[in-house]
Amino acid sequence: MTSSTPAAGTLPARASVPFSRLAAQWRVPFTIVVLCLLPWILPSQALAVNVLIYGLFTVGFNLLFGYTGLLSFGHAAFFGGGAYLTGMAIAHFGLGWFPAMLVGVSGAGLLAAVIGALSIRTRGIYFCMVTLALSQLVFYVALQAYGWTGGENGLRGFTVAQADILGLFTVNMLDPTQKYYFLMAFTAIALWFVSRVLNSPFGAAIEAVRENEVRARACGFNVERTKLLAFILSGAVSGLAGTLSALHLAIVPLDALGYHTSSLVVMMTMLGGAGSFFGPFVGALVFLLIEDVFSLWTSHWQLIVGIIFILFVLYMPKGLWGTLMARLSRTERDAP
Repeated sequence: MTSSTPAAGTLPARASVPFSRLAAQWRVPFTIVVLCLLPWILPSQALAVNVLIYGLFTVGFNLLFGYTGLLSFGHAAFFGGGAYLTGMAIAHFGLGWFPAMLVGVSGAGLLAAVIGALSIRTRGIYFCMVTLALSQLVFYVALQAYGWTGGENGLRGFTVAQADILGLFTVNMLDPTQKYYFLMAFTAIALWFVSRVLNSPFGAAIEAVRENEVRARACGFNVERTKLLAFILSGAVSGLAGTLSALHLAIVPLDALGYHTSSLVVMMTMLGGAGSFFGPFVGALVFLLIEDVFSLWTSHWQLIVGIIFILFVLYMPKGLWGTLMARLSRTERDAP
């Protein structure tokens, strides 16, 4: 009989931590470290702020599309809605920056609850079209409510020059570096929240709905309630990105509610990798870099973006970051 006891002077081999678990544990710190370095790596701080804001917007959209499997063509309603509500709270009601942000995020979440309740009972292309139609309805309301939203000219006149933090210190919002890290602090909180959601039983539920809705229902999940809650959380995170955009620009253009913004976040998600945590920021960075570089060469830079997007869909459907993570996981599985 042979014994499984290790020989004297030898140590038992340590069990290796699976790559997927390691990535889940470190995804938030890794993302925050990269975001901290962005202003010093990219050509301009303006580009870094846009990557931050649109990356967070894409994180919100990815929560619905990448993890729940619902493709929405109307997420501009939540991004633009959060931005408009924040701007109106400051411009028309004289609220401070933080109460205005709460108004923007909660308003976007409420709007997502209404749109989600009307759309989640549809599937496939019908879900896409319902979300697009309801988003365009929000766009039309903002266009007509000129006294509140500025109509075609957008909302203006609510510059936040400084932000007082609990009376302890003041952030100069006119300083690009201070403003970037101020906005990044809220992005970091949102990333931590999304990560906790994904690691919770609810996170497992939304992924079960994505993989097989019929089987999830048979296992006892309330599919409609799960979809609705995911829709609301996605809308709230997208609304937070809109509030940060409003504080950054001190204006809210009507295009923030347009279908172009909804298509933009879909492209960023696909470029970075749907269903990946850091992918949204990679997608936002790639898209904005392409826009920043090729718009200097030609006014038809959208054509180049379209060609690149088609190539990604055909040959790299998991996106840049998603493909990298898949290859690392495959390498780990194939290792002896």
